[in-house]
Amino acid sequence: MNSIDQFVKNWGSKNAMVPINIDDIAELELKLKGVLPDSYKYLISTYGLVHTPNVLTKICDLNSDVSDVQDFLSLEDVASLSQLYEMSGMPKGHILFASDCKGNMFCFKLSDCESKQTDAPVWFFNYSAGTVTHVSSSFSEWLDQFNEL
Repeated sequence: MNSIDQFVKNWGSKNAMVPINIDDIAELELKLKGVLPDSYKYLISTYGLVHTPNVLTKICDLNSDVSDVQDFLSLEDVASLSQLYEMSGMPKGHILFASDCKGNMFCFKLSDCESKQTDAPVWFFNYSAGTVTHVSSSFSEWLDQFNEL
């Protein structure tokens, strides 16, 4: 989980983050009918909802093609926005977990979350294009791309 700890150290805002109770995460998994990856659960149960306002600035400064992440969603937003975005045109079967600064979302595929796993691929939903694209083979690798900036 070193990449997660490094990500929070490098990019987490200085605002107090409140770790999320593992029982609340389990309740969300029941609602979603899926098992969230251990790496993601480690982030939110250890640190809480990370806000990363400086990622966009760094990406712009470096002229990087990495999509910025700005906010990790609350558990309530994970459930409700996943449904809302599907009703707005996002292909079915995705679990949203973070947003960029433009309303686009990072997500896991529900089919990748059918059973317990350490990590899962990360996908990007481009709201204006209505497309979902693969951005990383795992949540930890996805965070590492920000650590390498």
